Amino acid sequence: MALFFDQEWFDTKLKASGLTRDDLAAALLLTRSEIDEIWKDQRELKPNEVAMLARVLGAPAADVVTRAGIATPSPAPAKAGPSDAALMEKLEEMEARLVRIERAIADLQSLILATRQN
Repeated sequence: MALFFDQEWFDTKLKASGLTRDDLAAALLLTRSEIDEIWKDQRELKPNEVAMLARVLGAPAADVVTRAGIATPSPAPAKAGPSDAALMEKLEEMEARLVRIERAIADLQSLILATRQN
């Protein structure tokens, strides 16, 4: 783990990605001044910023943490999402529920029309 923010490594990664510090500021929803503070090791990265920085640079979050200085927190590991089969099953359940709701609405409309005609 780097003791201080490794400006050279981050600048090299930015350049390789065709990005500037201004682009990075926009991606992280920070000001350029905040990015400069990070580069000068005057501002610590937050876990969500580490994750976004890793995505923008195309680098593993662990590399960003290692190069960002000793106090940089690691982002929480991504939670495993449901499988495709589970998602499809849930989607089918929702579709069946929607069909039932549409039928109930149609029945209610018919009842309303029938009471108006009487």
